[in-house]
Amino acid sequence: MESLDRGRRATGLGLAALALAGGLTACSGSSGGGDGDTASAGASQAAAGGGTYTIWDPYPQFDDSSDWVKLLTQCGTQAGVTVKRTGYDTTDLTNKALLAAQQGNSPDVLIVDNPVVSTLAEAGVLTSTDETKIDTSAVSPNLLAAGQLGGKTYGIPIGANTLALYYNKEVLKKAGVEADGIKDWASLTAALEKVKAAGKKGITFSAIGTEEGSFQFLPWFWGSGANLTKLDSPQGVAALSLWADWVKKGYAPNSVINNTQTTSWQEFATGDFAFGENGTWQLANAKKAGFDYGIIPIPAKDGGTAPAPTGGEFVTIPAQKDAARYATTQKLVTCLASTDNSLNTTTTLSYIAPTEAVQAKQVEQNPELKVWVEAVKAAKGRTSDNLGTKYPKISEPMWKAMQAALSGSQPPQEALTAAQGTAASATQ
Repeated sequence: MESLDRGRRATGLGLAALALAGGLTACSGSSGGGDGDTASAGASQAAAGGGTYTIWDPYPQFDDSSDWVKLLTQCGTQAGVTVKRTGYDTTDLTNKALLAAQQGNSPDVLIVDNPVVSTLAEAGVLTSTDETKIDTSAVSPNLLAAGQLGGKTYGIPIGANTLALYYNKEVLKKAGVEADGIKDWASLTAALEKVKAAGKKGITFSAIGTEEGSFQFLPWFWGSGANLTKLDSPQGVAALSLWADWVKKGYAPNSVINNTQTTSWQEFATGDFAFGENGTWQLANAKKAGFDYGIIPIPAKDGGTAPAPTGGEFVTIPAQKDAARYATTQKLVTCLASTDNSLNTTTTLSYIAPTEAVQAKQVEQNPELKVWVEAVKAAKGRTSDNLGTKYPKISEPMWKAMQAALSGSQPPQEALTAAQGTAASATQ
């Protein structure tokens, strides 16, 4: 379940459910777990003087015995308070955060999928880091950008994941393909042609008609030099044409139209495919696949690493009626984001750390993460470029254009021209 949950969060599916917020009722949180008798006693003593602070996160798979919840409890003890933590599914969390803000009972700390940050900020739910004195100076600017809107920053990333290409070493060897020689779209397409000629399958990815499909298409779209404000640019058309040609020539299966990132991974795990586009959250499954695999960055059209979208969450501080609470909340957030805790947190969550110092420690511990660190350094937030809440209004027409082009119902140019018209009207 962890890899599936990671994938869901990476795609930011909570955006699609924002309209449901008004119809949901708030739920009370469950108590966070203690770190042994000593920590529990310390937390109880702290509660007497410091009160209780609530934390909502999108990690329902972690219970009170997990390292994650123990860290939350530890941070509360250090701040002199008791932490009351509740884990929600991503979509549920977004809706509950909006409703709680309307009712004036927001949690003290809210950890949310990065594309949701701008939506909550625009709705007035979140405080900026200037207001709460959160130090973000060590965070990589491209990761921090996912939580920025109108020149302000709303929270700090707890970690990031992104996409790359897994490859099957045996399949490439039989096809006479060297993974190191794949540097751009032309060399990748040539490799797929050789793989098909050798009797194997080329590449699988997720092109489903949801945010998940957009998430997987963005490295190719951005890697062409295209911009989300102009979906039907020549560069954007080139990216969609690449995918459509792969399907038409049999380099990619027709199933990509309905593939989620999970079903796409299952196809790659059969051992029949040369390449599978997927994320850091599949590393554990890759080790269980039963064949030798490698990982390369997704290439940009003319070479180099394509900017892939960043997945992962931001630790944010919702607005409170009692501003005096912010001082303690700041201590909680600073504790969670500290260099010492970041290494443990990102390892637990299968993320790449948001700071170069911790990224270096991750690679030192696990050299396999080097390609992912490089991919994250080149990555880009979906709501970056100050798109904010405009992003979902652009993403939906884009994935509909993908579906039309890959199914053959419309040529890529025609599909993207229609998508641009829809997006432009929706974002005026």
